[in-house]
This record gives sequence, C-alpha cells and structure tokens, in this order.
Amino acid sequence: MAAVSLLNPKAEIARAAQALGINISGAMSLQKLMASNLGPKGTTKMLVSPAGDIKITKDGNVLLHEMNIRHPTAAMIARASTAHDDSMGDGTTSTVILIGEILKQADLLISEGLHPRLLVEGIMMSKDKALEILDSMKVNIPVERKALIPVAGTSLSTKLEPGMAGLLTDICVDAVLAIRGDGKDLLDLNMIELMEMQQHTNLDTQLISGLVLDHGGRHPNMPKHVQDAYILTCNVSLELEKTSVTSSFYYKTAEEREKFVSEEHRFIDLRIQKIIELKKKVCGDSKKGFVVINQKGIDVPSLELLAAEGILALRRAKRRNMERLVRACGGEALHSLEDLKEEHLGFAANIREEHLTETKFTFVEGCRNPTSVTILIRGQARHEIAAVKDALRDGLHAILNAIKDTCVVPGAGAFELKAHSELHKFKHSVKGKAQLGVQLFAESLLVIPKTLAVNSGFDVQETIVKLTEAQRASEDKDEEQDKAEGQLSPPVGLDIATGEPMDPFAAGILDNYCVRKQMLNSCSVIAGHLLLTDEVIRAGMTSLKG
Repeated sequence: MAAVSLLNPKAEIARAAQALGINISGAMSLQKLMASNLGPKGTTKMLVSPAGDIKITKDGNVLLHEMNIRHPTAAMIARASTAHDDSMGDGTTSTVILIGEILKQADLLISEGLHPRLLVEGIMMSKDKALEILDSMKVNIPVERKALIPVAGTSLSTKLEPGMAGLLTDICVDAVLAIRGDGKDLLDLNMIELMEMQQHTNLDTQLISGLVLDHGGRHPNMPKHVQDAYILTCNVSLELEKTSVTSSFYYKTAEEREKFVSEEHRFIDLRIQKIIELKKKVCGDSKKGFVVINQKGIDVPSLELLAAEGILALRRAKRRNMERLVRACGGEALHSLEDLKEEHLGFAANIREEHLTETKFTFVEGCRNPTSVTILIRGQARHEIAAVKDALRDGLHAILNAIKDTCVVPGAGAFELKAHSELHKFKHSVKGKAQLGVQLFAESLLVIPKTLAVNSGFDVQETIVKLTEAQRASEDKDEEQDKAEGQLSPPVGLDIATGEPMDPFAAGILDNYCVRKQMLNSCSVIAGHLLLTDEVIRAGMTSLKG
C-alpha cells in the first residue's frame, strides 16, 4: 500500500474484506437489475438516451450495451457477458444472474472464515463436473426444419410476445436453411439482410426469397415493375470521373471543345452500347426484362439511353449487396464489360419498386435457389423495429449454433436441476473444504429455475420443492430401470404456465449446447477472479463506494 501511495498519492486503495465487498455488491446489484428480464414472462425495460431516444427491450445484451455502468466490477461482468453474447448470440442474462448468485452464496461462507482460494477450487471442480452432466444431457438432432423450429422458438419467446415470436420463428428457420443451400459451404449469417421499413405493423414482417435494396431507378421513364428479368451486376464506372491529378484542357474554338467533350464520353457510350446489345440479344422481342445494378455511378446521358431501351438501372448499390445479389440471382459480379456474355447474367422472376415517403425500395424476388435472402422488418415506430431486429439476431444465432453443434439440451431450467442433484452427490467424493465450493455452485445453479418461477408469478419455495421432488423421483425411477437398454426418464423442467414440473423435450423448449457450455466456463472463471481479488486500486478517482 505504501509503495502505491508513493507512486500516486491520489490513488484510492481497498484491501481484503473491503475489496471483496466491492466486487460482491457490484455483481449482486447487476443481478437484481437483470433478473426480472429472464424467460418468456420476464419484464421489459425502457431506456431513454440523453437525446430522448427510446428503446424498450428485455434483451440482456442490449441493456448492458446501452446502460452507462460506472461500478468497476459490474462493468467488467457486463463486458464479459456481452462478449459471450457477441460470440454465441444468447445467454447474457443467465450469465449475469449466475455470477451474481455465486458471489452472493460465497459472501456467506467467506464471512464465516472460509478462505476464497478453497472456495474457488471447489467451484472449478464443480464446473468440470457440470460440463460432464451437460454432455450427458445433450440430444443429437437432424438439420431439418422440424427439428430447428423449437430451438428458434425458445430463443425468440424470451424476447418477444408469443404471436410475434411464432411468426419470426418460421422466418428465421426458413432464412437460415435457404442460405445453407446444400450444406457444403460455411454458413454466413451476413447473407441474410435485415431491411427496415417504417410502415404497417410488426406482424407484417416477411421473408423475401431474394433481396430488398434501399434505392430504385434513377430515371422517371424507367420501368417500375419488371418480370422474368435478366440482371447484370457490375462495378463499372458509367459516368465522367475526375482525374486523379490536377489537370486542365485548353481549346481555341467551340469545335475543339465539342471534340473534347464527345471523346471524353465516347468510352462510356461504348460500355452502354455493349449493355444494350446484350439486352437485345438475350431478350429479343419477348417480354422479358433487363436490369442493371451498378456499384459505381451512372450519369444522366447514360440513364437516358438505358431508359429508352426499357432497361431498369440502379446505381451506387452498396458493396455488401454485390455478393448477395450474385448468391441470390446467380451470374457474376463484373468489374469490366470487355467480355460481356449471357452466362454473366443473373435471373429474377419479379423486380418491383415501392415508395415509402421519399425513399425507394427495389424488391428482387423469385430467384432460382437463392443462397442469400432478406428479412423485411416492418413496424410503426423505431423502437418496435429495433426490438424485432435484436430478437431476429438472437434467433438466427440460435439456429446457427444448433446446426454447428448438431445437438441441443433441454431448457426450462432442466439442466440446472439435474446438475444441482448430481453435484450434491459429487461433493461427497471431494475431500476437505472444497466440498463447500461444490455445494455453493450446486445451490447457485438453482437461481435460474427460481428466477423463472418469480417472473412467472409463482411462489419460489413451493415451486423449487416440486421440481426437486420430481427430479429425485425421476432419478429413483432410472435406478430401478434397466440402464443397459437406455430407457431413462425425461428431464424435469419448469412449466411457466402452471408452475408444475414438465418434460422440456415434449414441450419443445430446447437450448443451445454451446451457449450453456460457454456460460458455465465464463461464470466460474469470472466469479473465481472476483473472489480472489484482495486489493482494488483506483488511481485518481473520487470514491470506491457503490
């Protein structure tokens, strides 16, 4: 302490019990804040920014990102939990609640004189045992729509009301299966565009088997609706560009000026003529359409030439849409028109333009085997659209995780109840005071079903007694049956509608294996680090309290 004071006289130092108290109070405060959001019947929170913007959400990741957390321990837990969400897409609220409960239980034991190091050893042993239990509970699933629907539904039902969650469940599963294609390529969720339109209601959100671009044709004479369209996707300049160095043209007469101007535009006219010739070749006298989507600009004379031929041209398309267009419509994204052929073109059955106030939207639909799709989010208010967008992100990640893991684990607190029971048996094989760490971890896991019961309006003690009795009866039944035949009883979870025990697999409540695994690892490590902190030094700050 003296050394730190010499280096920085303004440093504030908290040691031993005070340092531990700071960590525990921060973790417990964050736990109380987030606990009411857990589960389908969790409450929502309204966040108001200094500018007056409103965001209503129950997504733990959004809350931790948006809130300005000052407490150092709470801020560290928040950063760790949001990092967990960024990689896995879910599990933020559960992670925060479990860390807070571990530190809350540890506070009682440490106050009785138990050394934190012995406690942490027991917690780490419990974590390893819990991972073994998790592996024993996972169930393999096929990568098909019927098996993925419950996974997406479980994730989305914790973020949105049931009607909206049911609609988005189908949309998310169909979108991921569409971009997966034959399953040979790596799944990339960036191939699912989330487009917002502030109109109608949330229930009008839909999946477009193609793309929605947030701009339209740039000439009034261009067609607004094209059917059976060939699509040329390119990144070619079709406008006059400034030179890369400072330069000037000098002329003596008006004729010389006209020659300069015509020659400058000649190479652009040649490119436009190649596009028009290809259009005439592939369309002929049929009613098929032709669309040009260019990443660079198209000047007014070029637009007039294209419009005269009935070609719909979109300019300055976003770079991220170039790959999506090729994957949705086929063809190639060209950077030169020197060798322009019919096989370079994509195809879409229907391309139409919609107006929303002053914004144009171009719908590219009816693609052949699209591996890039768009989810069009509709809503009347910005905060509604933001809530749906955040929920869609979690739902898409849940499906992605299930496909990568090829397995799921039961939800509704079933894993926590099973692990609680098994860890109580396991602690008898642990020698010394580390037993108390195992017992602490086992009791802490029950915070998940307890919180689900509280948020659903049931009595905690009565609900936990029912669940633990049902879990014990299930294990007794398993011992009597012939285990060689693999006839084990189903897991026991909490029915939030009745408060009674139920089978999560039968109810279709399934969690991601990788999310649970990561949650156990991160919770035990973060809680261990906080318990072993014996000194908190804040240099030049005002106070360590709070």
